[in-house]
Amino acid sequence: MTEAPIREIEQFLYREARLLDERRFHEWLDLLTDDVRYRMATRANRYQRVSKSIAILDPARYVEEDLEGEDEFAILDEDKASLTSRVARLDTGMAWAEDPPSRTRHFIANIEVAPGGGEGEIEVRCNFIVYKNRSEAEQDFYVGARRDLLRRVGGGWKIASRWLVLDQNVMLAKNVSTFF
Repeated sequence: MTEAPIREIEQFLYREARLLDERRFHEWLDLLTDDVRYRMATRANRYQRVSKSIAILDPARYVEEDLEGEDEFAILDEDKASLTSRVARLDTGMAWAEDPPSRTRHFIANIEVAPGGGEGEIEVRCNFIVYKNRSEAEQDFYVGARRDLLRRVGGGWKIASRWLVLDQNVMLAKNVSTFF
């Protein structure tokens, strides 16, 4: 277990948000471990067993958890190589979803820190809002929760995994070209 002052972790997350908002993506990639897993879960409207709005004849079909499992479809499921490729593509000027580039603002709140699973690791949970504006009138809001595993590497923190859960179950955005 690694103890980390909450203020140190907050500053790390705020710096990460600033790098993303300033489109300093190569510096952002440096905040990720080489074995990072970056995943955004899908969400579905599922009925509880006690629901009176629908009756399913087969009780085994009820699934109360509204998030997919590790083996199910995800909106994003990336590693360092795929994230690096996305950043490299932005450098080419051929990424139509980011031409012209989006303007983003990342808000992080409700930060909680707990011991991680391994030596030099901590788990960080927080809520986020990402505002994205592009072209003249395109606007998107992404609202949700994150669960990060941070690992102490070379005296600093790096993101070893990020699990993102959006509150909406239908994406209204035209694409998901934003980093969270």
